[in-house]
Amino acid sequence: MTEYSEKYDLETRTSKFSGEIILFIKSLNKDIINAPLISQLIRSATSIGANYCEANGASSKKDFHNKIYICKKECKETKYWLELLAKANQDKKDKCRELWKEAQELTLIFSKIALTLKNKK
Repeated sequence: MTEYSEKYDLETRTSKFSGEIILFIKSLNKDIINAPLISQLIRSATSIGANYCEANGASSKKDFHNKIYICKKECKETKYWLELLAKANQDKKDKCRELWKEAQELTLIFSKIALTLKNKK
């Protein structure tokens, strides 16, 4: 699969994002400050792709819309945890910024999908 097509395949893109988060987390010290932030980040970031996969297998339009909305919420939460980890780990600030930007792009994509679904009602 080419980079261009991966950019528009949300299942692949969210899976790749989860993998990048996992690799990033492995690079962090597991100290008293990072441990709870890491725990929250791994939950929210990996939930994005899981909920998108569930959305694609939704049993109804309402179920699909709900899962897309959850994806959007998880993206926003992921950005929050990345901001805190950047503050706690100044040496990882650039990587946090890179991951934050991808989470922001995903937020915009899921926001647009949710808005389109809302306007179709």
